[in-house]
Amino acid sequence: MTPDDLAGTLAFLRRTEALKSTLRSGTTASGRRESTAEHSWRLCLMAMVLGDGIEGIDGLKLLKMCLIHDLGEAVGGDIPATDPRAADKAAQERRDLHALTAELPPARRDEILRLWEEYEAAASPEAILAKAFDKLETILQHNRGLNPPGFDYGFNLAYGATHTARHPLTAAVRAVLDEETRARMAAPAE
Repeated sequence: MTPDDLAGTLAFLRRTEALKSTLRSGTTASGRRESTAEHSWRLCLMAMVLGDGIEGIDGLKLLKMCLIHDLGEAVGGDIPATDPRAADKAAQERRDLHALTAELPPARRDEILRLWEEYEAAASPEAILAKAFDKLETILQHNRGLNPPGFDYGFNLAYGATHTARHPLTAAVRAVLDEETRARMAAPAE
């Protein structure tokens, strides 16, 4: 790695630290809002423990997609699915990701951008799983979080359904999480 490549890589890593402070709309079990970094961490763990060993899946590629899927949020923040701005979310994240990766060595930047585009389009078996796991991680967090009064658990039942139905494993996980969602909906308010 050349000194310029190292400097650009470190600049990129410094900027991605913002994901630790980029808050999402979901809450943790303690009631604190979760960060994008926390979401991405558990998404990667989910990909490792559920996706490892699936025939035809490149596990490293799957993990890379999970790591970079929300990187653009280090620049523009998180846009919840229920936010009216979500209609333009992919375009905004694409612009932010291009800005964030600008100082990386070209080969690394191109790899990240290519993986993100593949993820966004759900254009490979790994991208299909990454996209589904992303939706499932969000539902899992909604079901686990100490949510505010009036939280709309019904949102979970439709959220990402198209993506989670595309693979038998994610469909099976979805069925379990949907049952958890229904149980949360039926539970008396705390």
